[in-house]
Amino acid sequence: MKVVVSIGGSVLVPEPGGARVAEHADVIEELVADGCRVGAVVGGGGVAREYISAARDLGANEIELDQLGIDVTRLNARLLIAALGEDAVTAPATNYDDAGEALRRSDVSVMGGVAPAQTTDAVGAALAEYVDADLLVYATSVPGVYSDDPNETDDATKYDRLSANDLVDAIAGLEMNAGASAPVDLLAAKIIERSGMRTIVLDGTDPDRIARAVRYGDHDGTDVIPDGVGEEPTYWASHEAEPDTDNQ
Repeated sequence: MKVVVSIGGSVLVPEPGGARVAEHADVIEELVADGCRVGAVVGGGGVAREYISAARDLGANEIELDQLGIDVTRLNARLLIAALGEDAVTAPATNYDDAGEALRRSDVSVMGGVAPAQTTDAVGAALAEYVDADLLVYATSVPGVYSDDPNETDDATKYDRLSANDLVDAIAGLEMNAGASAPVDLLAAKIIERSGMRTIVLDGTDPDRIARAVRYGDHDGTDVIPDGVGEEPTYWASHEAEPDTDNQ
């Protein structure tokens, strides 16, 4: 099984330190031990936003700001590589050819940003499409895709399942509202739509949720189900999930 996990920078590095990075690395190594080939794409998070804000105040243009954000994503990717050890590439891949080659060698491929005007959401979707991944997982700081920004609207509805077309519509609607935020950006949603990529959007602040979603299809996030396939997952292990201990 090939899986691409896109980890938000605020999820992987919520504050200075390596504890959360080590936890995510442990989950990735466990999935590799299960027989998965894993590609990880890492975002910039709060650190990137702080640098971008400072650079904007200093007069940097938008392309320069994008490049700065890419640099931060690659620093976060290097943290994950350090935690993964010998099973991972030695440096973040800067293009899809190198990332795909690492997966073909059964190394853990790790990427940050790639190009200006492209978020790591889109990088994750493009990598998943490029390597014909079985599953794309977005590990975000929210529990899934909502009808509105849950931070701004109390009655926002979380979608348990969406078609790829409906995902595009939902994200486009969010982005039209000033100040709204979305767990996956519009370009990523359109790549998912064209590729027919099975996708899960979930709260990845507890990395064990990523492992359960990949191993068993067991999660509380949003399933994005391509047209023409059944709702039941067909690519992960068919054994039952372990008991949920989150609320115990």
